[in-house]
Amino acid sequence: MFERKSVARRRSLFLVAYIGAFACVAPVLAQDSGDEETKETKLPKVSRAKPISPNATVNLVNLLVKQGVLTEEQAKSLIEQAANEAYVQRQAAKDATVKAGEAAKVAAAAATAASPPGAKHVTYVPEVVKRQLREDIKKEVMAQAEKENWASPGKYPEWASRIRFYGDMRIRYRGIYYPSGNDQVNAVNFNAINAGSPYDVSNANAYYYPTYDVTQDRNQFRFRGRLGMLADLHEGFSTGLRFAGGENNSPVSQNQTFAYNGGNFSKYSLWIDRAFFKYQPIQEISLTAGRMDNPFWSPTDLVWYRDLGFDGFAAQARHEVVDGVTAFVSGGAFPTFNTDLNAGINLPSYDQGPPTKLPSHDKWLFAGQLGVAAKFEESYAFKVAAAYYDFSKVQGQLSSPCRVYSASDACNTDLTRPSFAQRGNTYMPLRSIIADTSNSGGTTGQYQYFGLAQQFRPVVASGEIDFGHFDPIHVVLDGEYVLNTAFDGRVRPDILANNLIGAFQISPNTWFPGHYVGGKYGYLASATVGHKDIRHLWDWNVFAGYKYLGSDAMVDAFVDSDFGLGGTNLKGYFVGANLGVGENVWLAMRWMSADNIAGVPYAVDVLHVDLNGKF
Repeated sequence: MFERKSVARRRSLFLVAYIGAFACVAPVLAQDSGDEETKETKLPKVSRAKPISPNATVNLVNLLVKQGVLTEEQAKSLIEQAANEAYVQRQAAKDATVKAGEAAKVAAAAATAASPPGAKHVTYVPEVVKRQLREDIKKEVMAQAEKENWASPGKYPEWASRIRFYGDMRIRYRGIYYPSGNDQVNAVNFNAINAGSPYDVSNANAYYYPTYDVTQDRNQFRFRGRLGMLADLHEGFSTGLRFAGGENNSPVSQNQTFAYNGGNFSKYSLWIDRAFFKYQPIQEISLTAGRMDNPFWSPTDLVWYRDLGFDGFAAQARHEVVDGVTAFVSGGAFPTFNTDLNAGINLPSYDQGPPTKLPSHDKWLFAGQLGVAAKFEESYAFKVAAAYYDFSKVQGQLSSPCRVYSASDACNTDLTRPSFAQRGNTYMPLRSIIADTSNSGGTTGQYQYFGLAQQFRPVVASGEIDFGHFDPIHVVLDGEYVLNTAFDGRVRPDILANNLIGAFQISPNTWFPGHYVGGKYGYLASATVGHKDIRHLWDWNVFAGYKYLGSDAMVDAFVDSDFGLGGTNLKGYFVGANLGVGENVWLAMRWMSADNIAGVPYAVDVLHVDLNGKF
């Protein structure tokens, strides 16, 4: 009996421990059991009226009480403990859910306040959408980079690709050799007088006129450097700008002689050589305004210095008439002198009136050219053109009678003198100076400026024939003829200052002026054999020609500045050669021998040896 009692007690203790452990894990087991039942049957809804469901725990405790394992007090205590624990768990879960909801509302409100109106938020973007967005953005960026060239190695942005720079450099030796027999006394430099103070031409002046050197040989080393830019502005518009060196603002030279301006390694000047706008709506038509290249075709330097810049407005057009034959036309208006805003005589007038301001005396060039170019296969081509040039108001005018007491006084036609000239044109005194006691009856104080004695309306015929049977070796024949249609051969010799022969003295104060020997026409013929353009190593050509240019066939300010040291009233020959010594680098040699056509004796030989390079 005691043994059975002992065994029964041990069993009851074991059951008590088991019930306690089960009570602790009952909620978990109930959840697992519920999960398994969910797979098979539909779970009943959980009642929110009671804090805990009594299904498993309460029934088990009651069963243990019924079997005598637990007393009523023990069972009640276990049920209360289980109910309290379940309540605590449910309350904690409820509080966490409420706090999470409140935090989400606060975050959403903050995001809404920080976003602009109309913004939409995506809380989750699938990976496939992210990849697609990355690809789209990459394609868009690369397309823009390719268009503007800022992501391509070695390329420039799109705007920079529309700008092109170019330039050239030339180093030159110039030898000037004068033969004996030149007349130094009468080699008058009219440009020096007109660009400075007037010259006293009276016999009382002990000094000679300013003169050109015509007797002393010279050796010079010179250079020419130019840098230009062309920019495409879209819609047919473009612009250009070029800088060049030069000893002065002469329109016919960009050369700078080493050690010329002051020496001692002094720095040199830089000039604006080109500045223009160009409009080309179609390939065959162009309009240009500003300082531009010569818009007229000229195969030689008979009429125009090759690098002369034109100021003004020009229009050019061309049209292919038939296959291989193209007609072209050019025209324009170009100011050659503009009157100073304050030009006048700033001293009181002689009748005690106010200072005198002079009327405008602007000078213009109006010009037109018509031509035809033809090319037959690769073996033969020719080009011909005819041009008409009208230089308005370039002729000097005799002034009204004026009193001149010093070199600072002015007369009313002083502005008709040329602002720049070379040598060769015929000149006349401009001032009609009143002879009175102030100048000893006209024997002293005769301060003079000089103007051109002729008008200039030249007609120019130009032609070129290119034989290319042995291409790349060509034979090119060039020719040009000029005739000044405004030339007046009956001009009075007694009013002229130069280009006279046969003058002699009649009495101490009287001279026979001689005969006027000015010329109205000129021509040039040349032949070139070799490569047309010197671009590569060992490219070569040789050339020779003859030139004749009458004194008043053309305004001497704009013709070549090398032959005869520049100007008109010259005749002679030239020979030369070019040899490529690298890509766009070449050597050049030219010999020019010139003599005066009329007037005082003058001759000169000039040698050029050049090293040229361009890009």
